[in-house]
Formats: sequence, structure tokens, C-alpha cells
Amino acid sequence: MKYCGAIELEEMEFYAFHGCYELEKKVGNHFRVSLRMEADLDLPALSDRVQDSVNYVEAYQIVAAEMANPSNILEHVAARILEAVYDRFPQLKRVTVKVSKLAPPVGGPVGKTLVELTR
Repeated sequence: MKYCGAIELEEMEFYAFHGCYELEKKVGNHFRVSLRMEADLDLPALSDRVQDSVNYVEAYQIVAAEMANPSNILEHVAARILEAVYDRFPQLKRVTVKVSKLAPPVGGPVGKTLVELTR
């Protein structure tokens, strides 16, 4: 039997200091991050043991650590999250991360900007 699937953390919220403008680096902004991790889930589905799966608590901690490290652009934040998640969970087959900046400073009303990367 094969259980392939995904573990997702949707719309994690952070206050961080990402941005290329000095004001963004000083006052910060609200961000949301969604993470989709695809893997072979046969073993954890049958064993019922968290250590056999992709632990979403650890995945959240990885995202939180990367969000606390300022970057100029969201692409860089997203790439760091992808690399760190793959380093911790080598059983992953495909990972998609979305990083959104709420109320970005673009000169007019915009709900959010979003960068999505997949590896």
C-alpha cells in the first residue's frame, strides 16, 4: 500500500523586518507564510508515530526562524525556508512555500504581495 500526500501549514502569521526600504527594516510588517510539503506518507500512516512523519511543529519552527532573519526580498526568504525544510526532512519530494507581505508599501492600496517558490 502506498500513501502519498501532503502536510500543509497554512497562513502562519509573523511580524518581521523584510524589505528593501529602510523604513521596512525599522518598523517591520505583517507577513503570512503557507507551506505545502509533499512526501511518501506510507510509514507514518501505518505506524501512527510522529517520528516517522514530517513533524509540522518542527516545520513551523523552521519557518519562524527564517522569518526572524531579515531579507531584502521575499524570494530570498522563501528560498531559505525551502532549503531549511529540505535539510531537516530529506524524505520530502516537493515543497511549495508562499510568503505574503500584508499592506506592502507600493504607493496605493494593495492587500498583499506574494512570492511562491517550489522545489
